[in-house]
Amino acid sequence: MSARASEPTPGVPHPKETTALHGHRDAEAALLTAYRSGRIPHAWLIGGPRGVGKATLAYRLARFVLAHGDAAARAVQDAGDLRVDADHPVARQIASGAHGGLLTLERTANDKGVMRSVITVDQTRETVAFFGSTAAIDGWRVCVVDTVDELNANAANALLKILEEPPRRSILLLVTHAPGKVLPTIRSRCRALMLRPLAGDEVAAAVADATGRASGDPAIAAAAEVAEGSVGRALDFLDAGALKLHRRTAQLLDTLPNVDQRQLHALGDALGGSDRTALAAFVDSVERWIGDRIRARAGQADAGKGDLAQLARLAEVWEKINSAARDVESFNLDRKPLVFSVFDLLSEATR
Repeated sequence: MSARASEPTPGVPHPKETTALHGHRDAEAALLTAYRSGRIPHAWLIGGPRGVGKATLAYRLARFVLAHGDAAARAVQDAGDLRVDADHPVARQIASGAHGGLLTLERTANDKGVMRSVITVDQTRETVAFFGSTAAIDGWRVCVVDTVDELNANAANALLKILEEPPRRSILLLVTHAPGKVLPTIRSRCRALMLRPLAGDEVAAAVADATGRASGDPAIAAAAEVAEGSVGRALDFLDAGALKLHRRTAQLLDTLPNVDQRQLHALGDALGGSDRTALAAFVDSVERWIGDRIRARAGQADAGKGDLAQLARLAEVWEKINSAARDVESFNLDRKPLVFSVFDLLSEATR
């Protein structure tokens, strides 16, 4: 079952449909070992950068648990990984959102068809009825929250109640892009599993699987090169226009705090329209630029008060930019004002 109508990248399978996993063998082995022991923690916080396969791994475990049920079964004890064949009945049910033992919490569209920016408390309350019901396979119930970062305050508190009194034979898999920002009360009740960026060849292989294209495709190689270990980024950069916009934005960011207004207007025009990929490329470029500078300054042994103050300003600016970008995407707003707002905020923060 699903608490949302998913909003996948066009032409790319949703993680619940993706049975292949590239990289993260140690993380997969940790999950398998815990399940085999018969004492698997009831809640996992799966963290790491965007697009590296966190949700894919979460659904991979859900598929395995719901397909096998008994941790002591020979199939579980002999398994070398969490693979379940795509033709398995459980895999097909999960892919179609029809398995009664799985609940997915994701952002949903509102009554007007606009994607919400948060996971609501009403969605999260579905966990109460879900975990109180009889599971479809051997009593197991699995809930995937993708992502816990998008829970509003009331939704987070509702989820916390389940974490405080976990039902028997239940597993909650909380995906997060920012583990440090998860509520301490939630974080302390989960086993943390952190995923790292993928190697370039792993990114290329994952993109080839997701798109059905040849792994040697030059476009895949170019996208993987700039993706920084993220399959999600590489998929966005498969679009030649998005890759060009990413590079163009990066070049303009490097001129801060002084920006050529004509180039800024041109960038705003290039970002116009409703193409999700172009917006993602722009936001990704800004996120990388801010992240690189925060890491560089934070790593300086002689960082003074002024440097620390600028770090704080950059972090605050990123929160504002991220919120504004979500609104632009959710409400399909004009992108050009966003471009000017982003550069105004960053110019002020870097002076």
